[in-house]
Amino acid sequence: MTRTRTGTVAPNFRGRFDCRFRGSSSLEIKIWMKSRIDSISLLVDLLMKLIEESRCIAGNESDVELALREALNNAVVHGNRMDAHKVIQVRCRCELGKGVSLIVSDQGQGFDPNAVPDPLAIENLMAGHGRGIYLMKTAMDEVSFERGGTKVHMQKSPTRT
Repeated sequence: MTRTRTGTVAPNFRGRFDCRFRGSSSLEIKIWMKSRIDSISLLVDLLMKLIEESRCIAGNESDVELALREALNNAVVHGNRMDAHKVIQVRCRCELGKGVSLIVSDQGQGFDPNAVPDPLAIENLMAGHGRGIYLMKTAMDEVSFERGGTKVHMQKSPTRT
């Protein structure tokens, strides 16, 4: 059985909140967010509540939350350069037994992920920025970039017991 919950979430979110439940084992969410720093926590809190309720990554929620915050921050600050007229699209899919998949897309110019300086290099250890991609890769099982760096795919598998 597929249930769909659609609605407007908050003024900082553009478009519709589209949430589909497929039976009791799957959840799909698609949402657009204005490129504003103050929108990040609102969206992360909303998505993490739904992810936690799905139990698709029980015990790994903090890793997913960290990666999602970093991806959204990078999209707002570096991708869309805090232009509130630009949006960030987030797609989230949770499947019991398979984990969570997140896609964060921005409308920026992109970047070369291979050209990002190593945050663990001695000359970068004291820098006040530059750890977002490293943190995403540490927290998630898989992280990849598409469309010239304007789209990040992240995957976290459930903990095996």
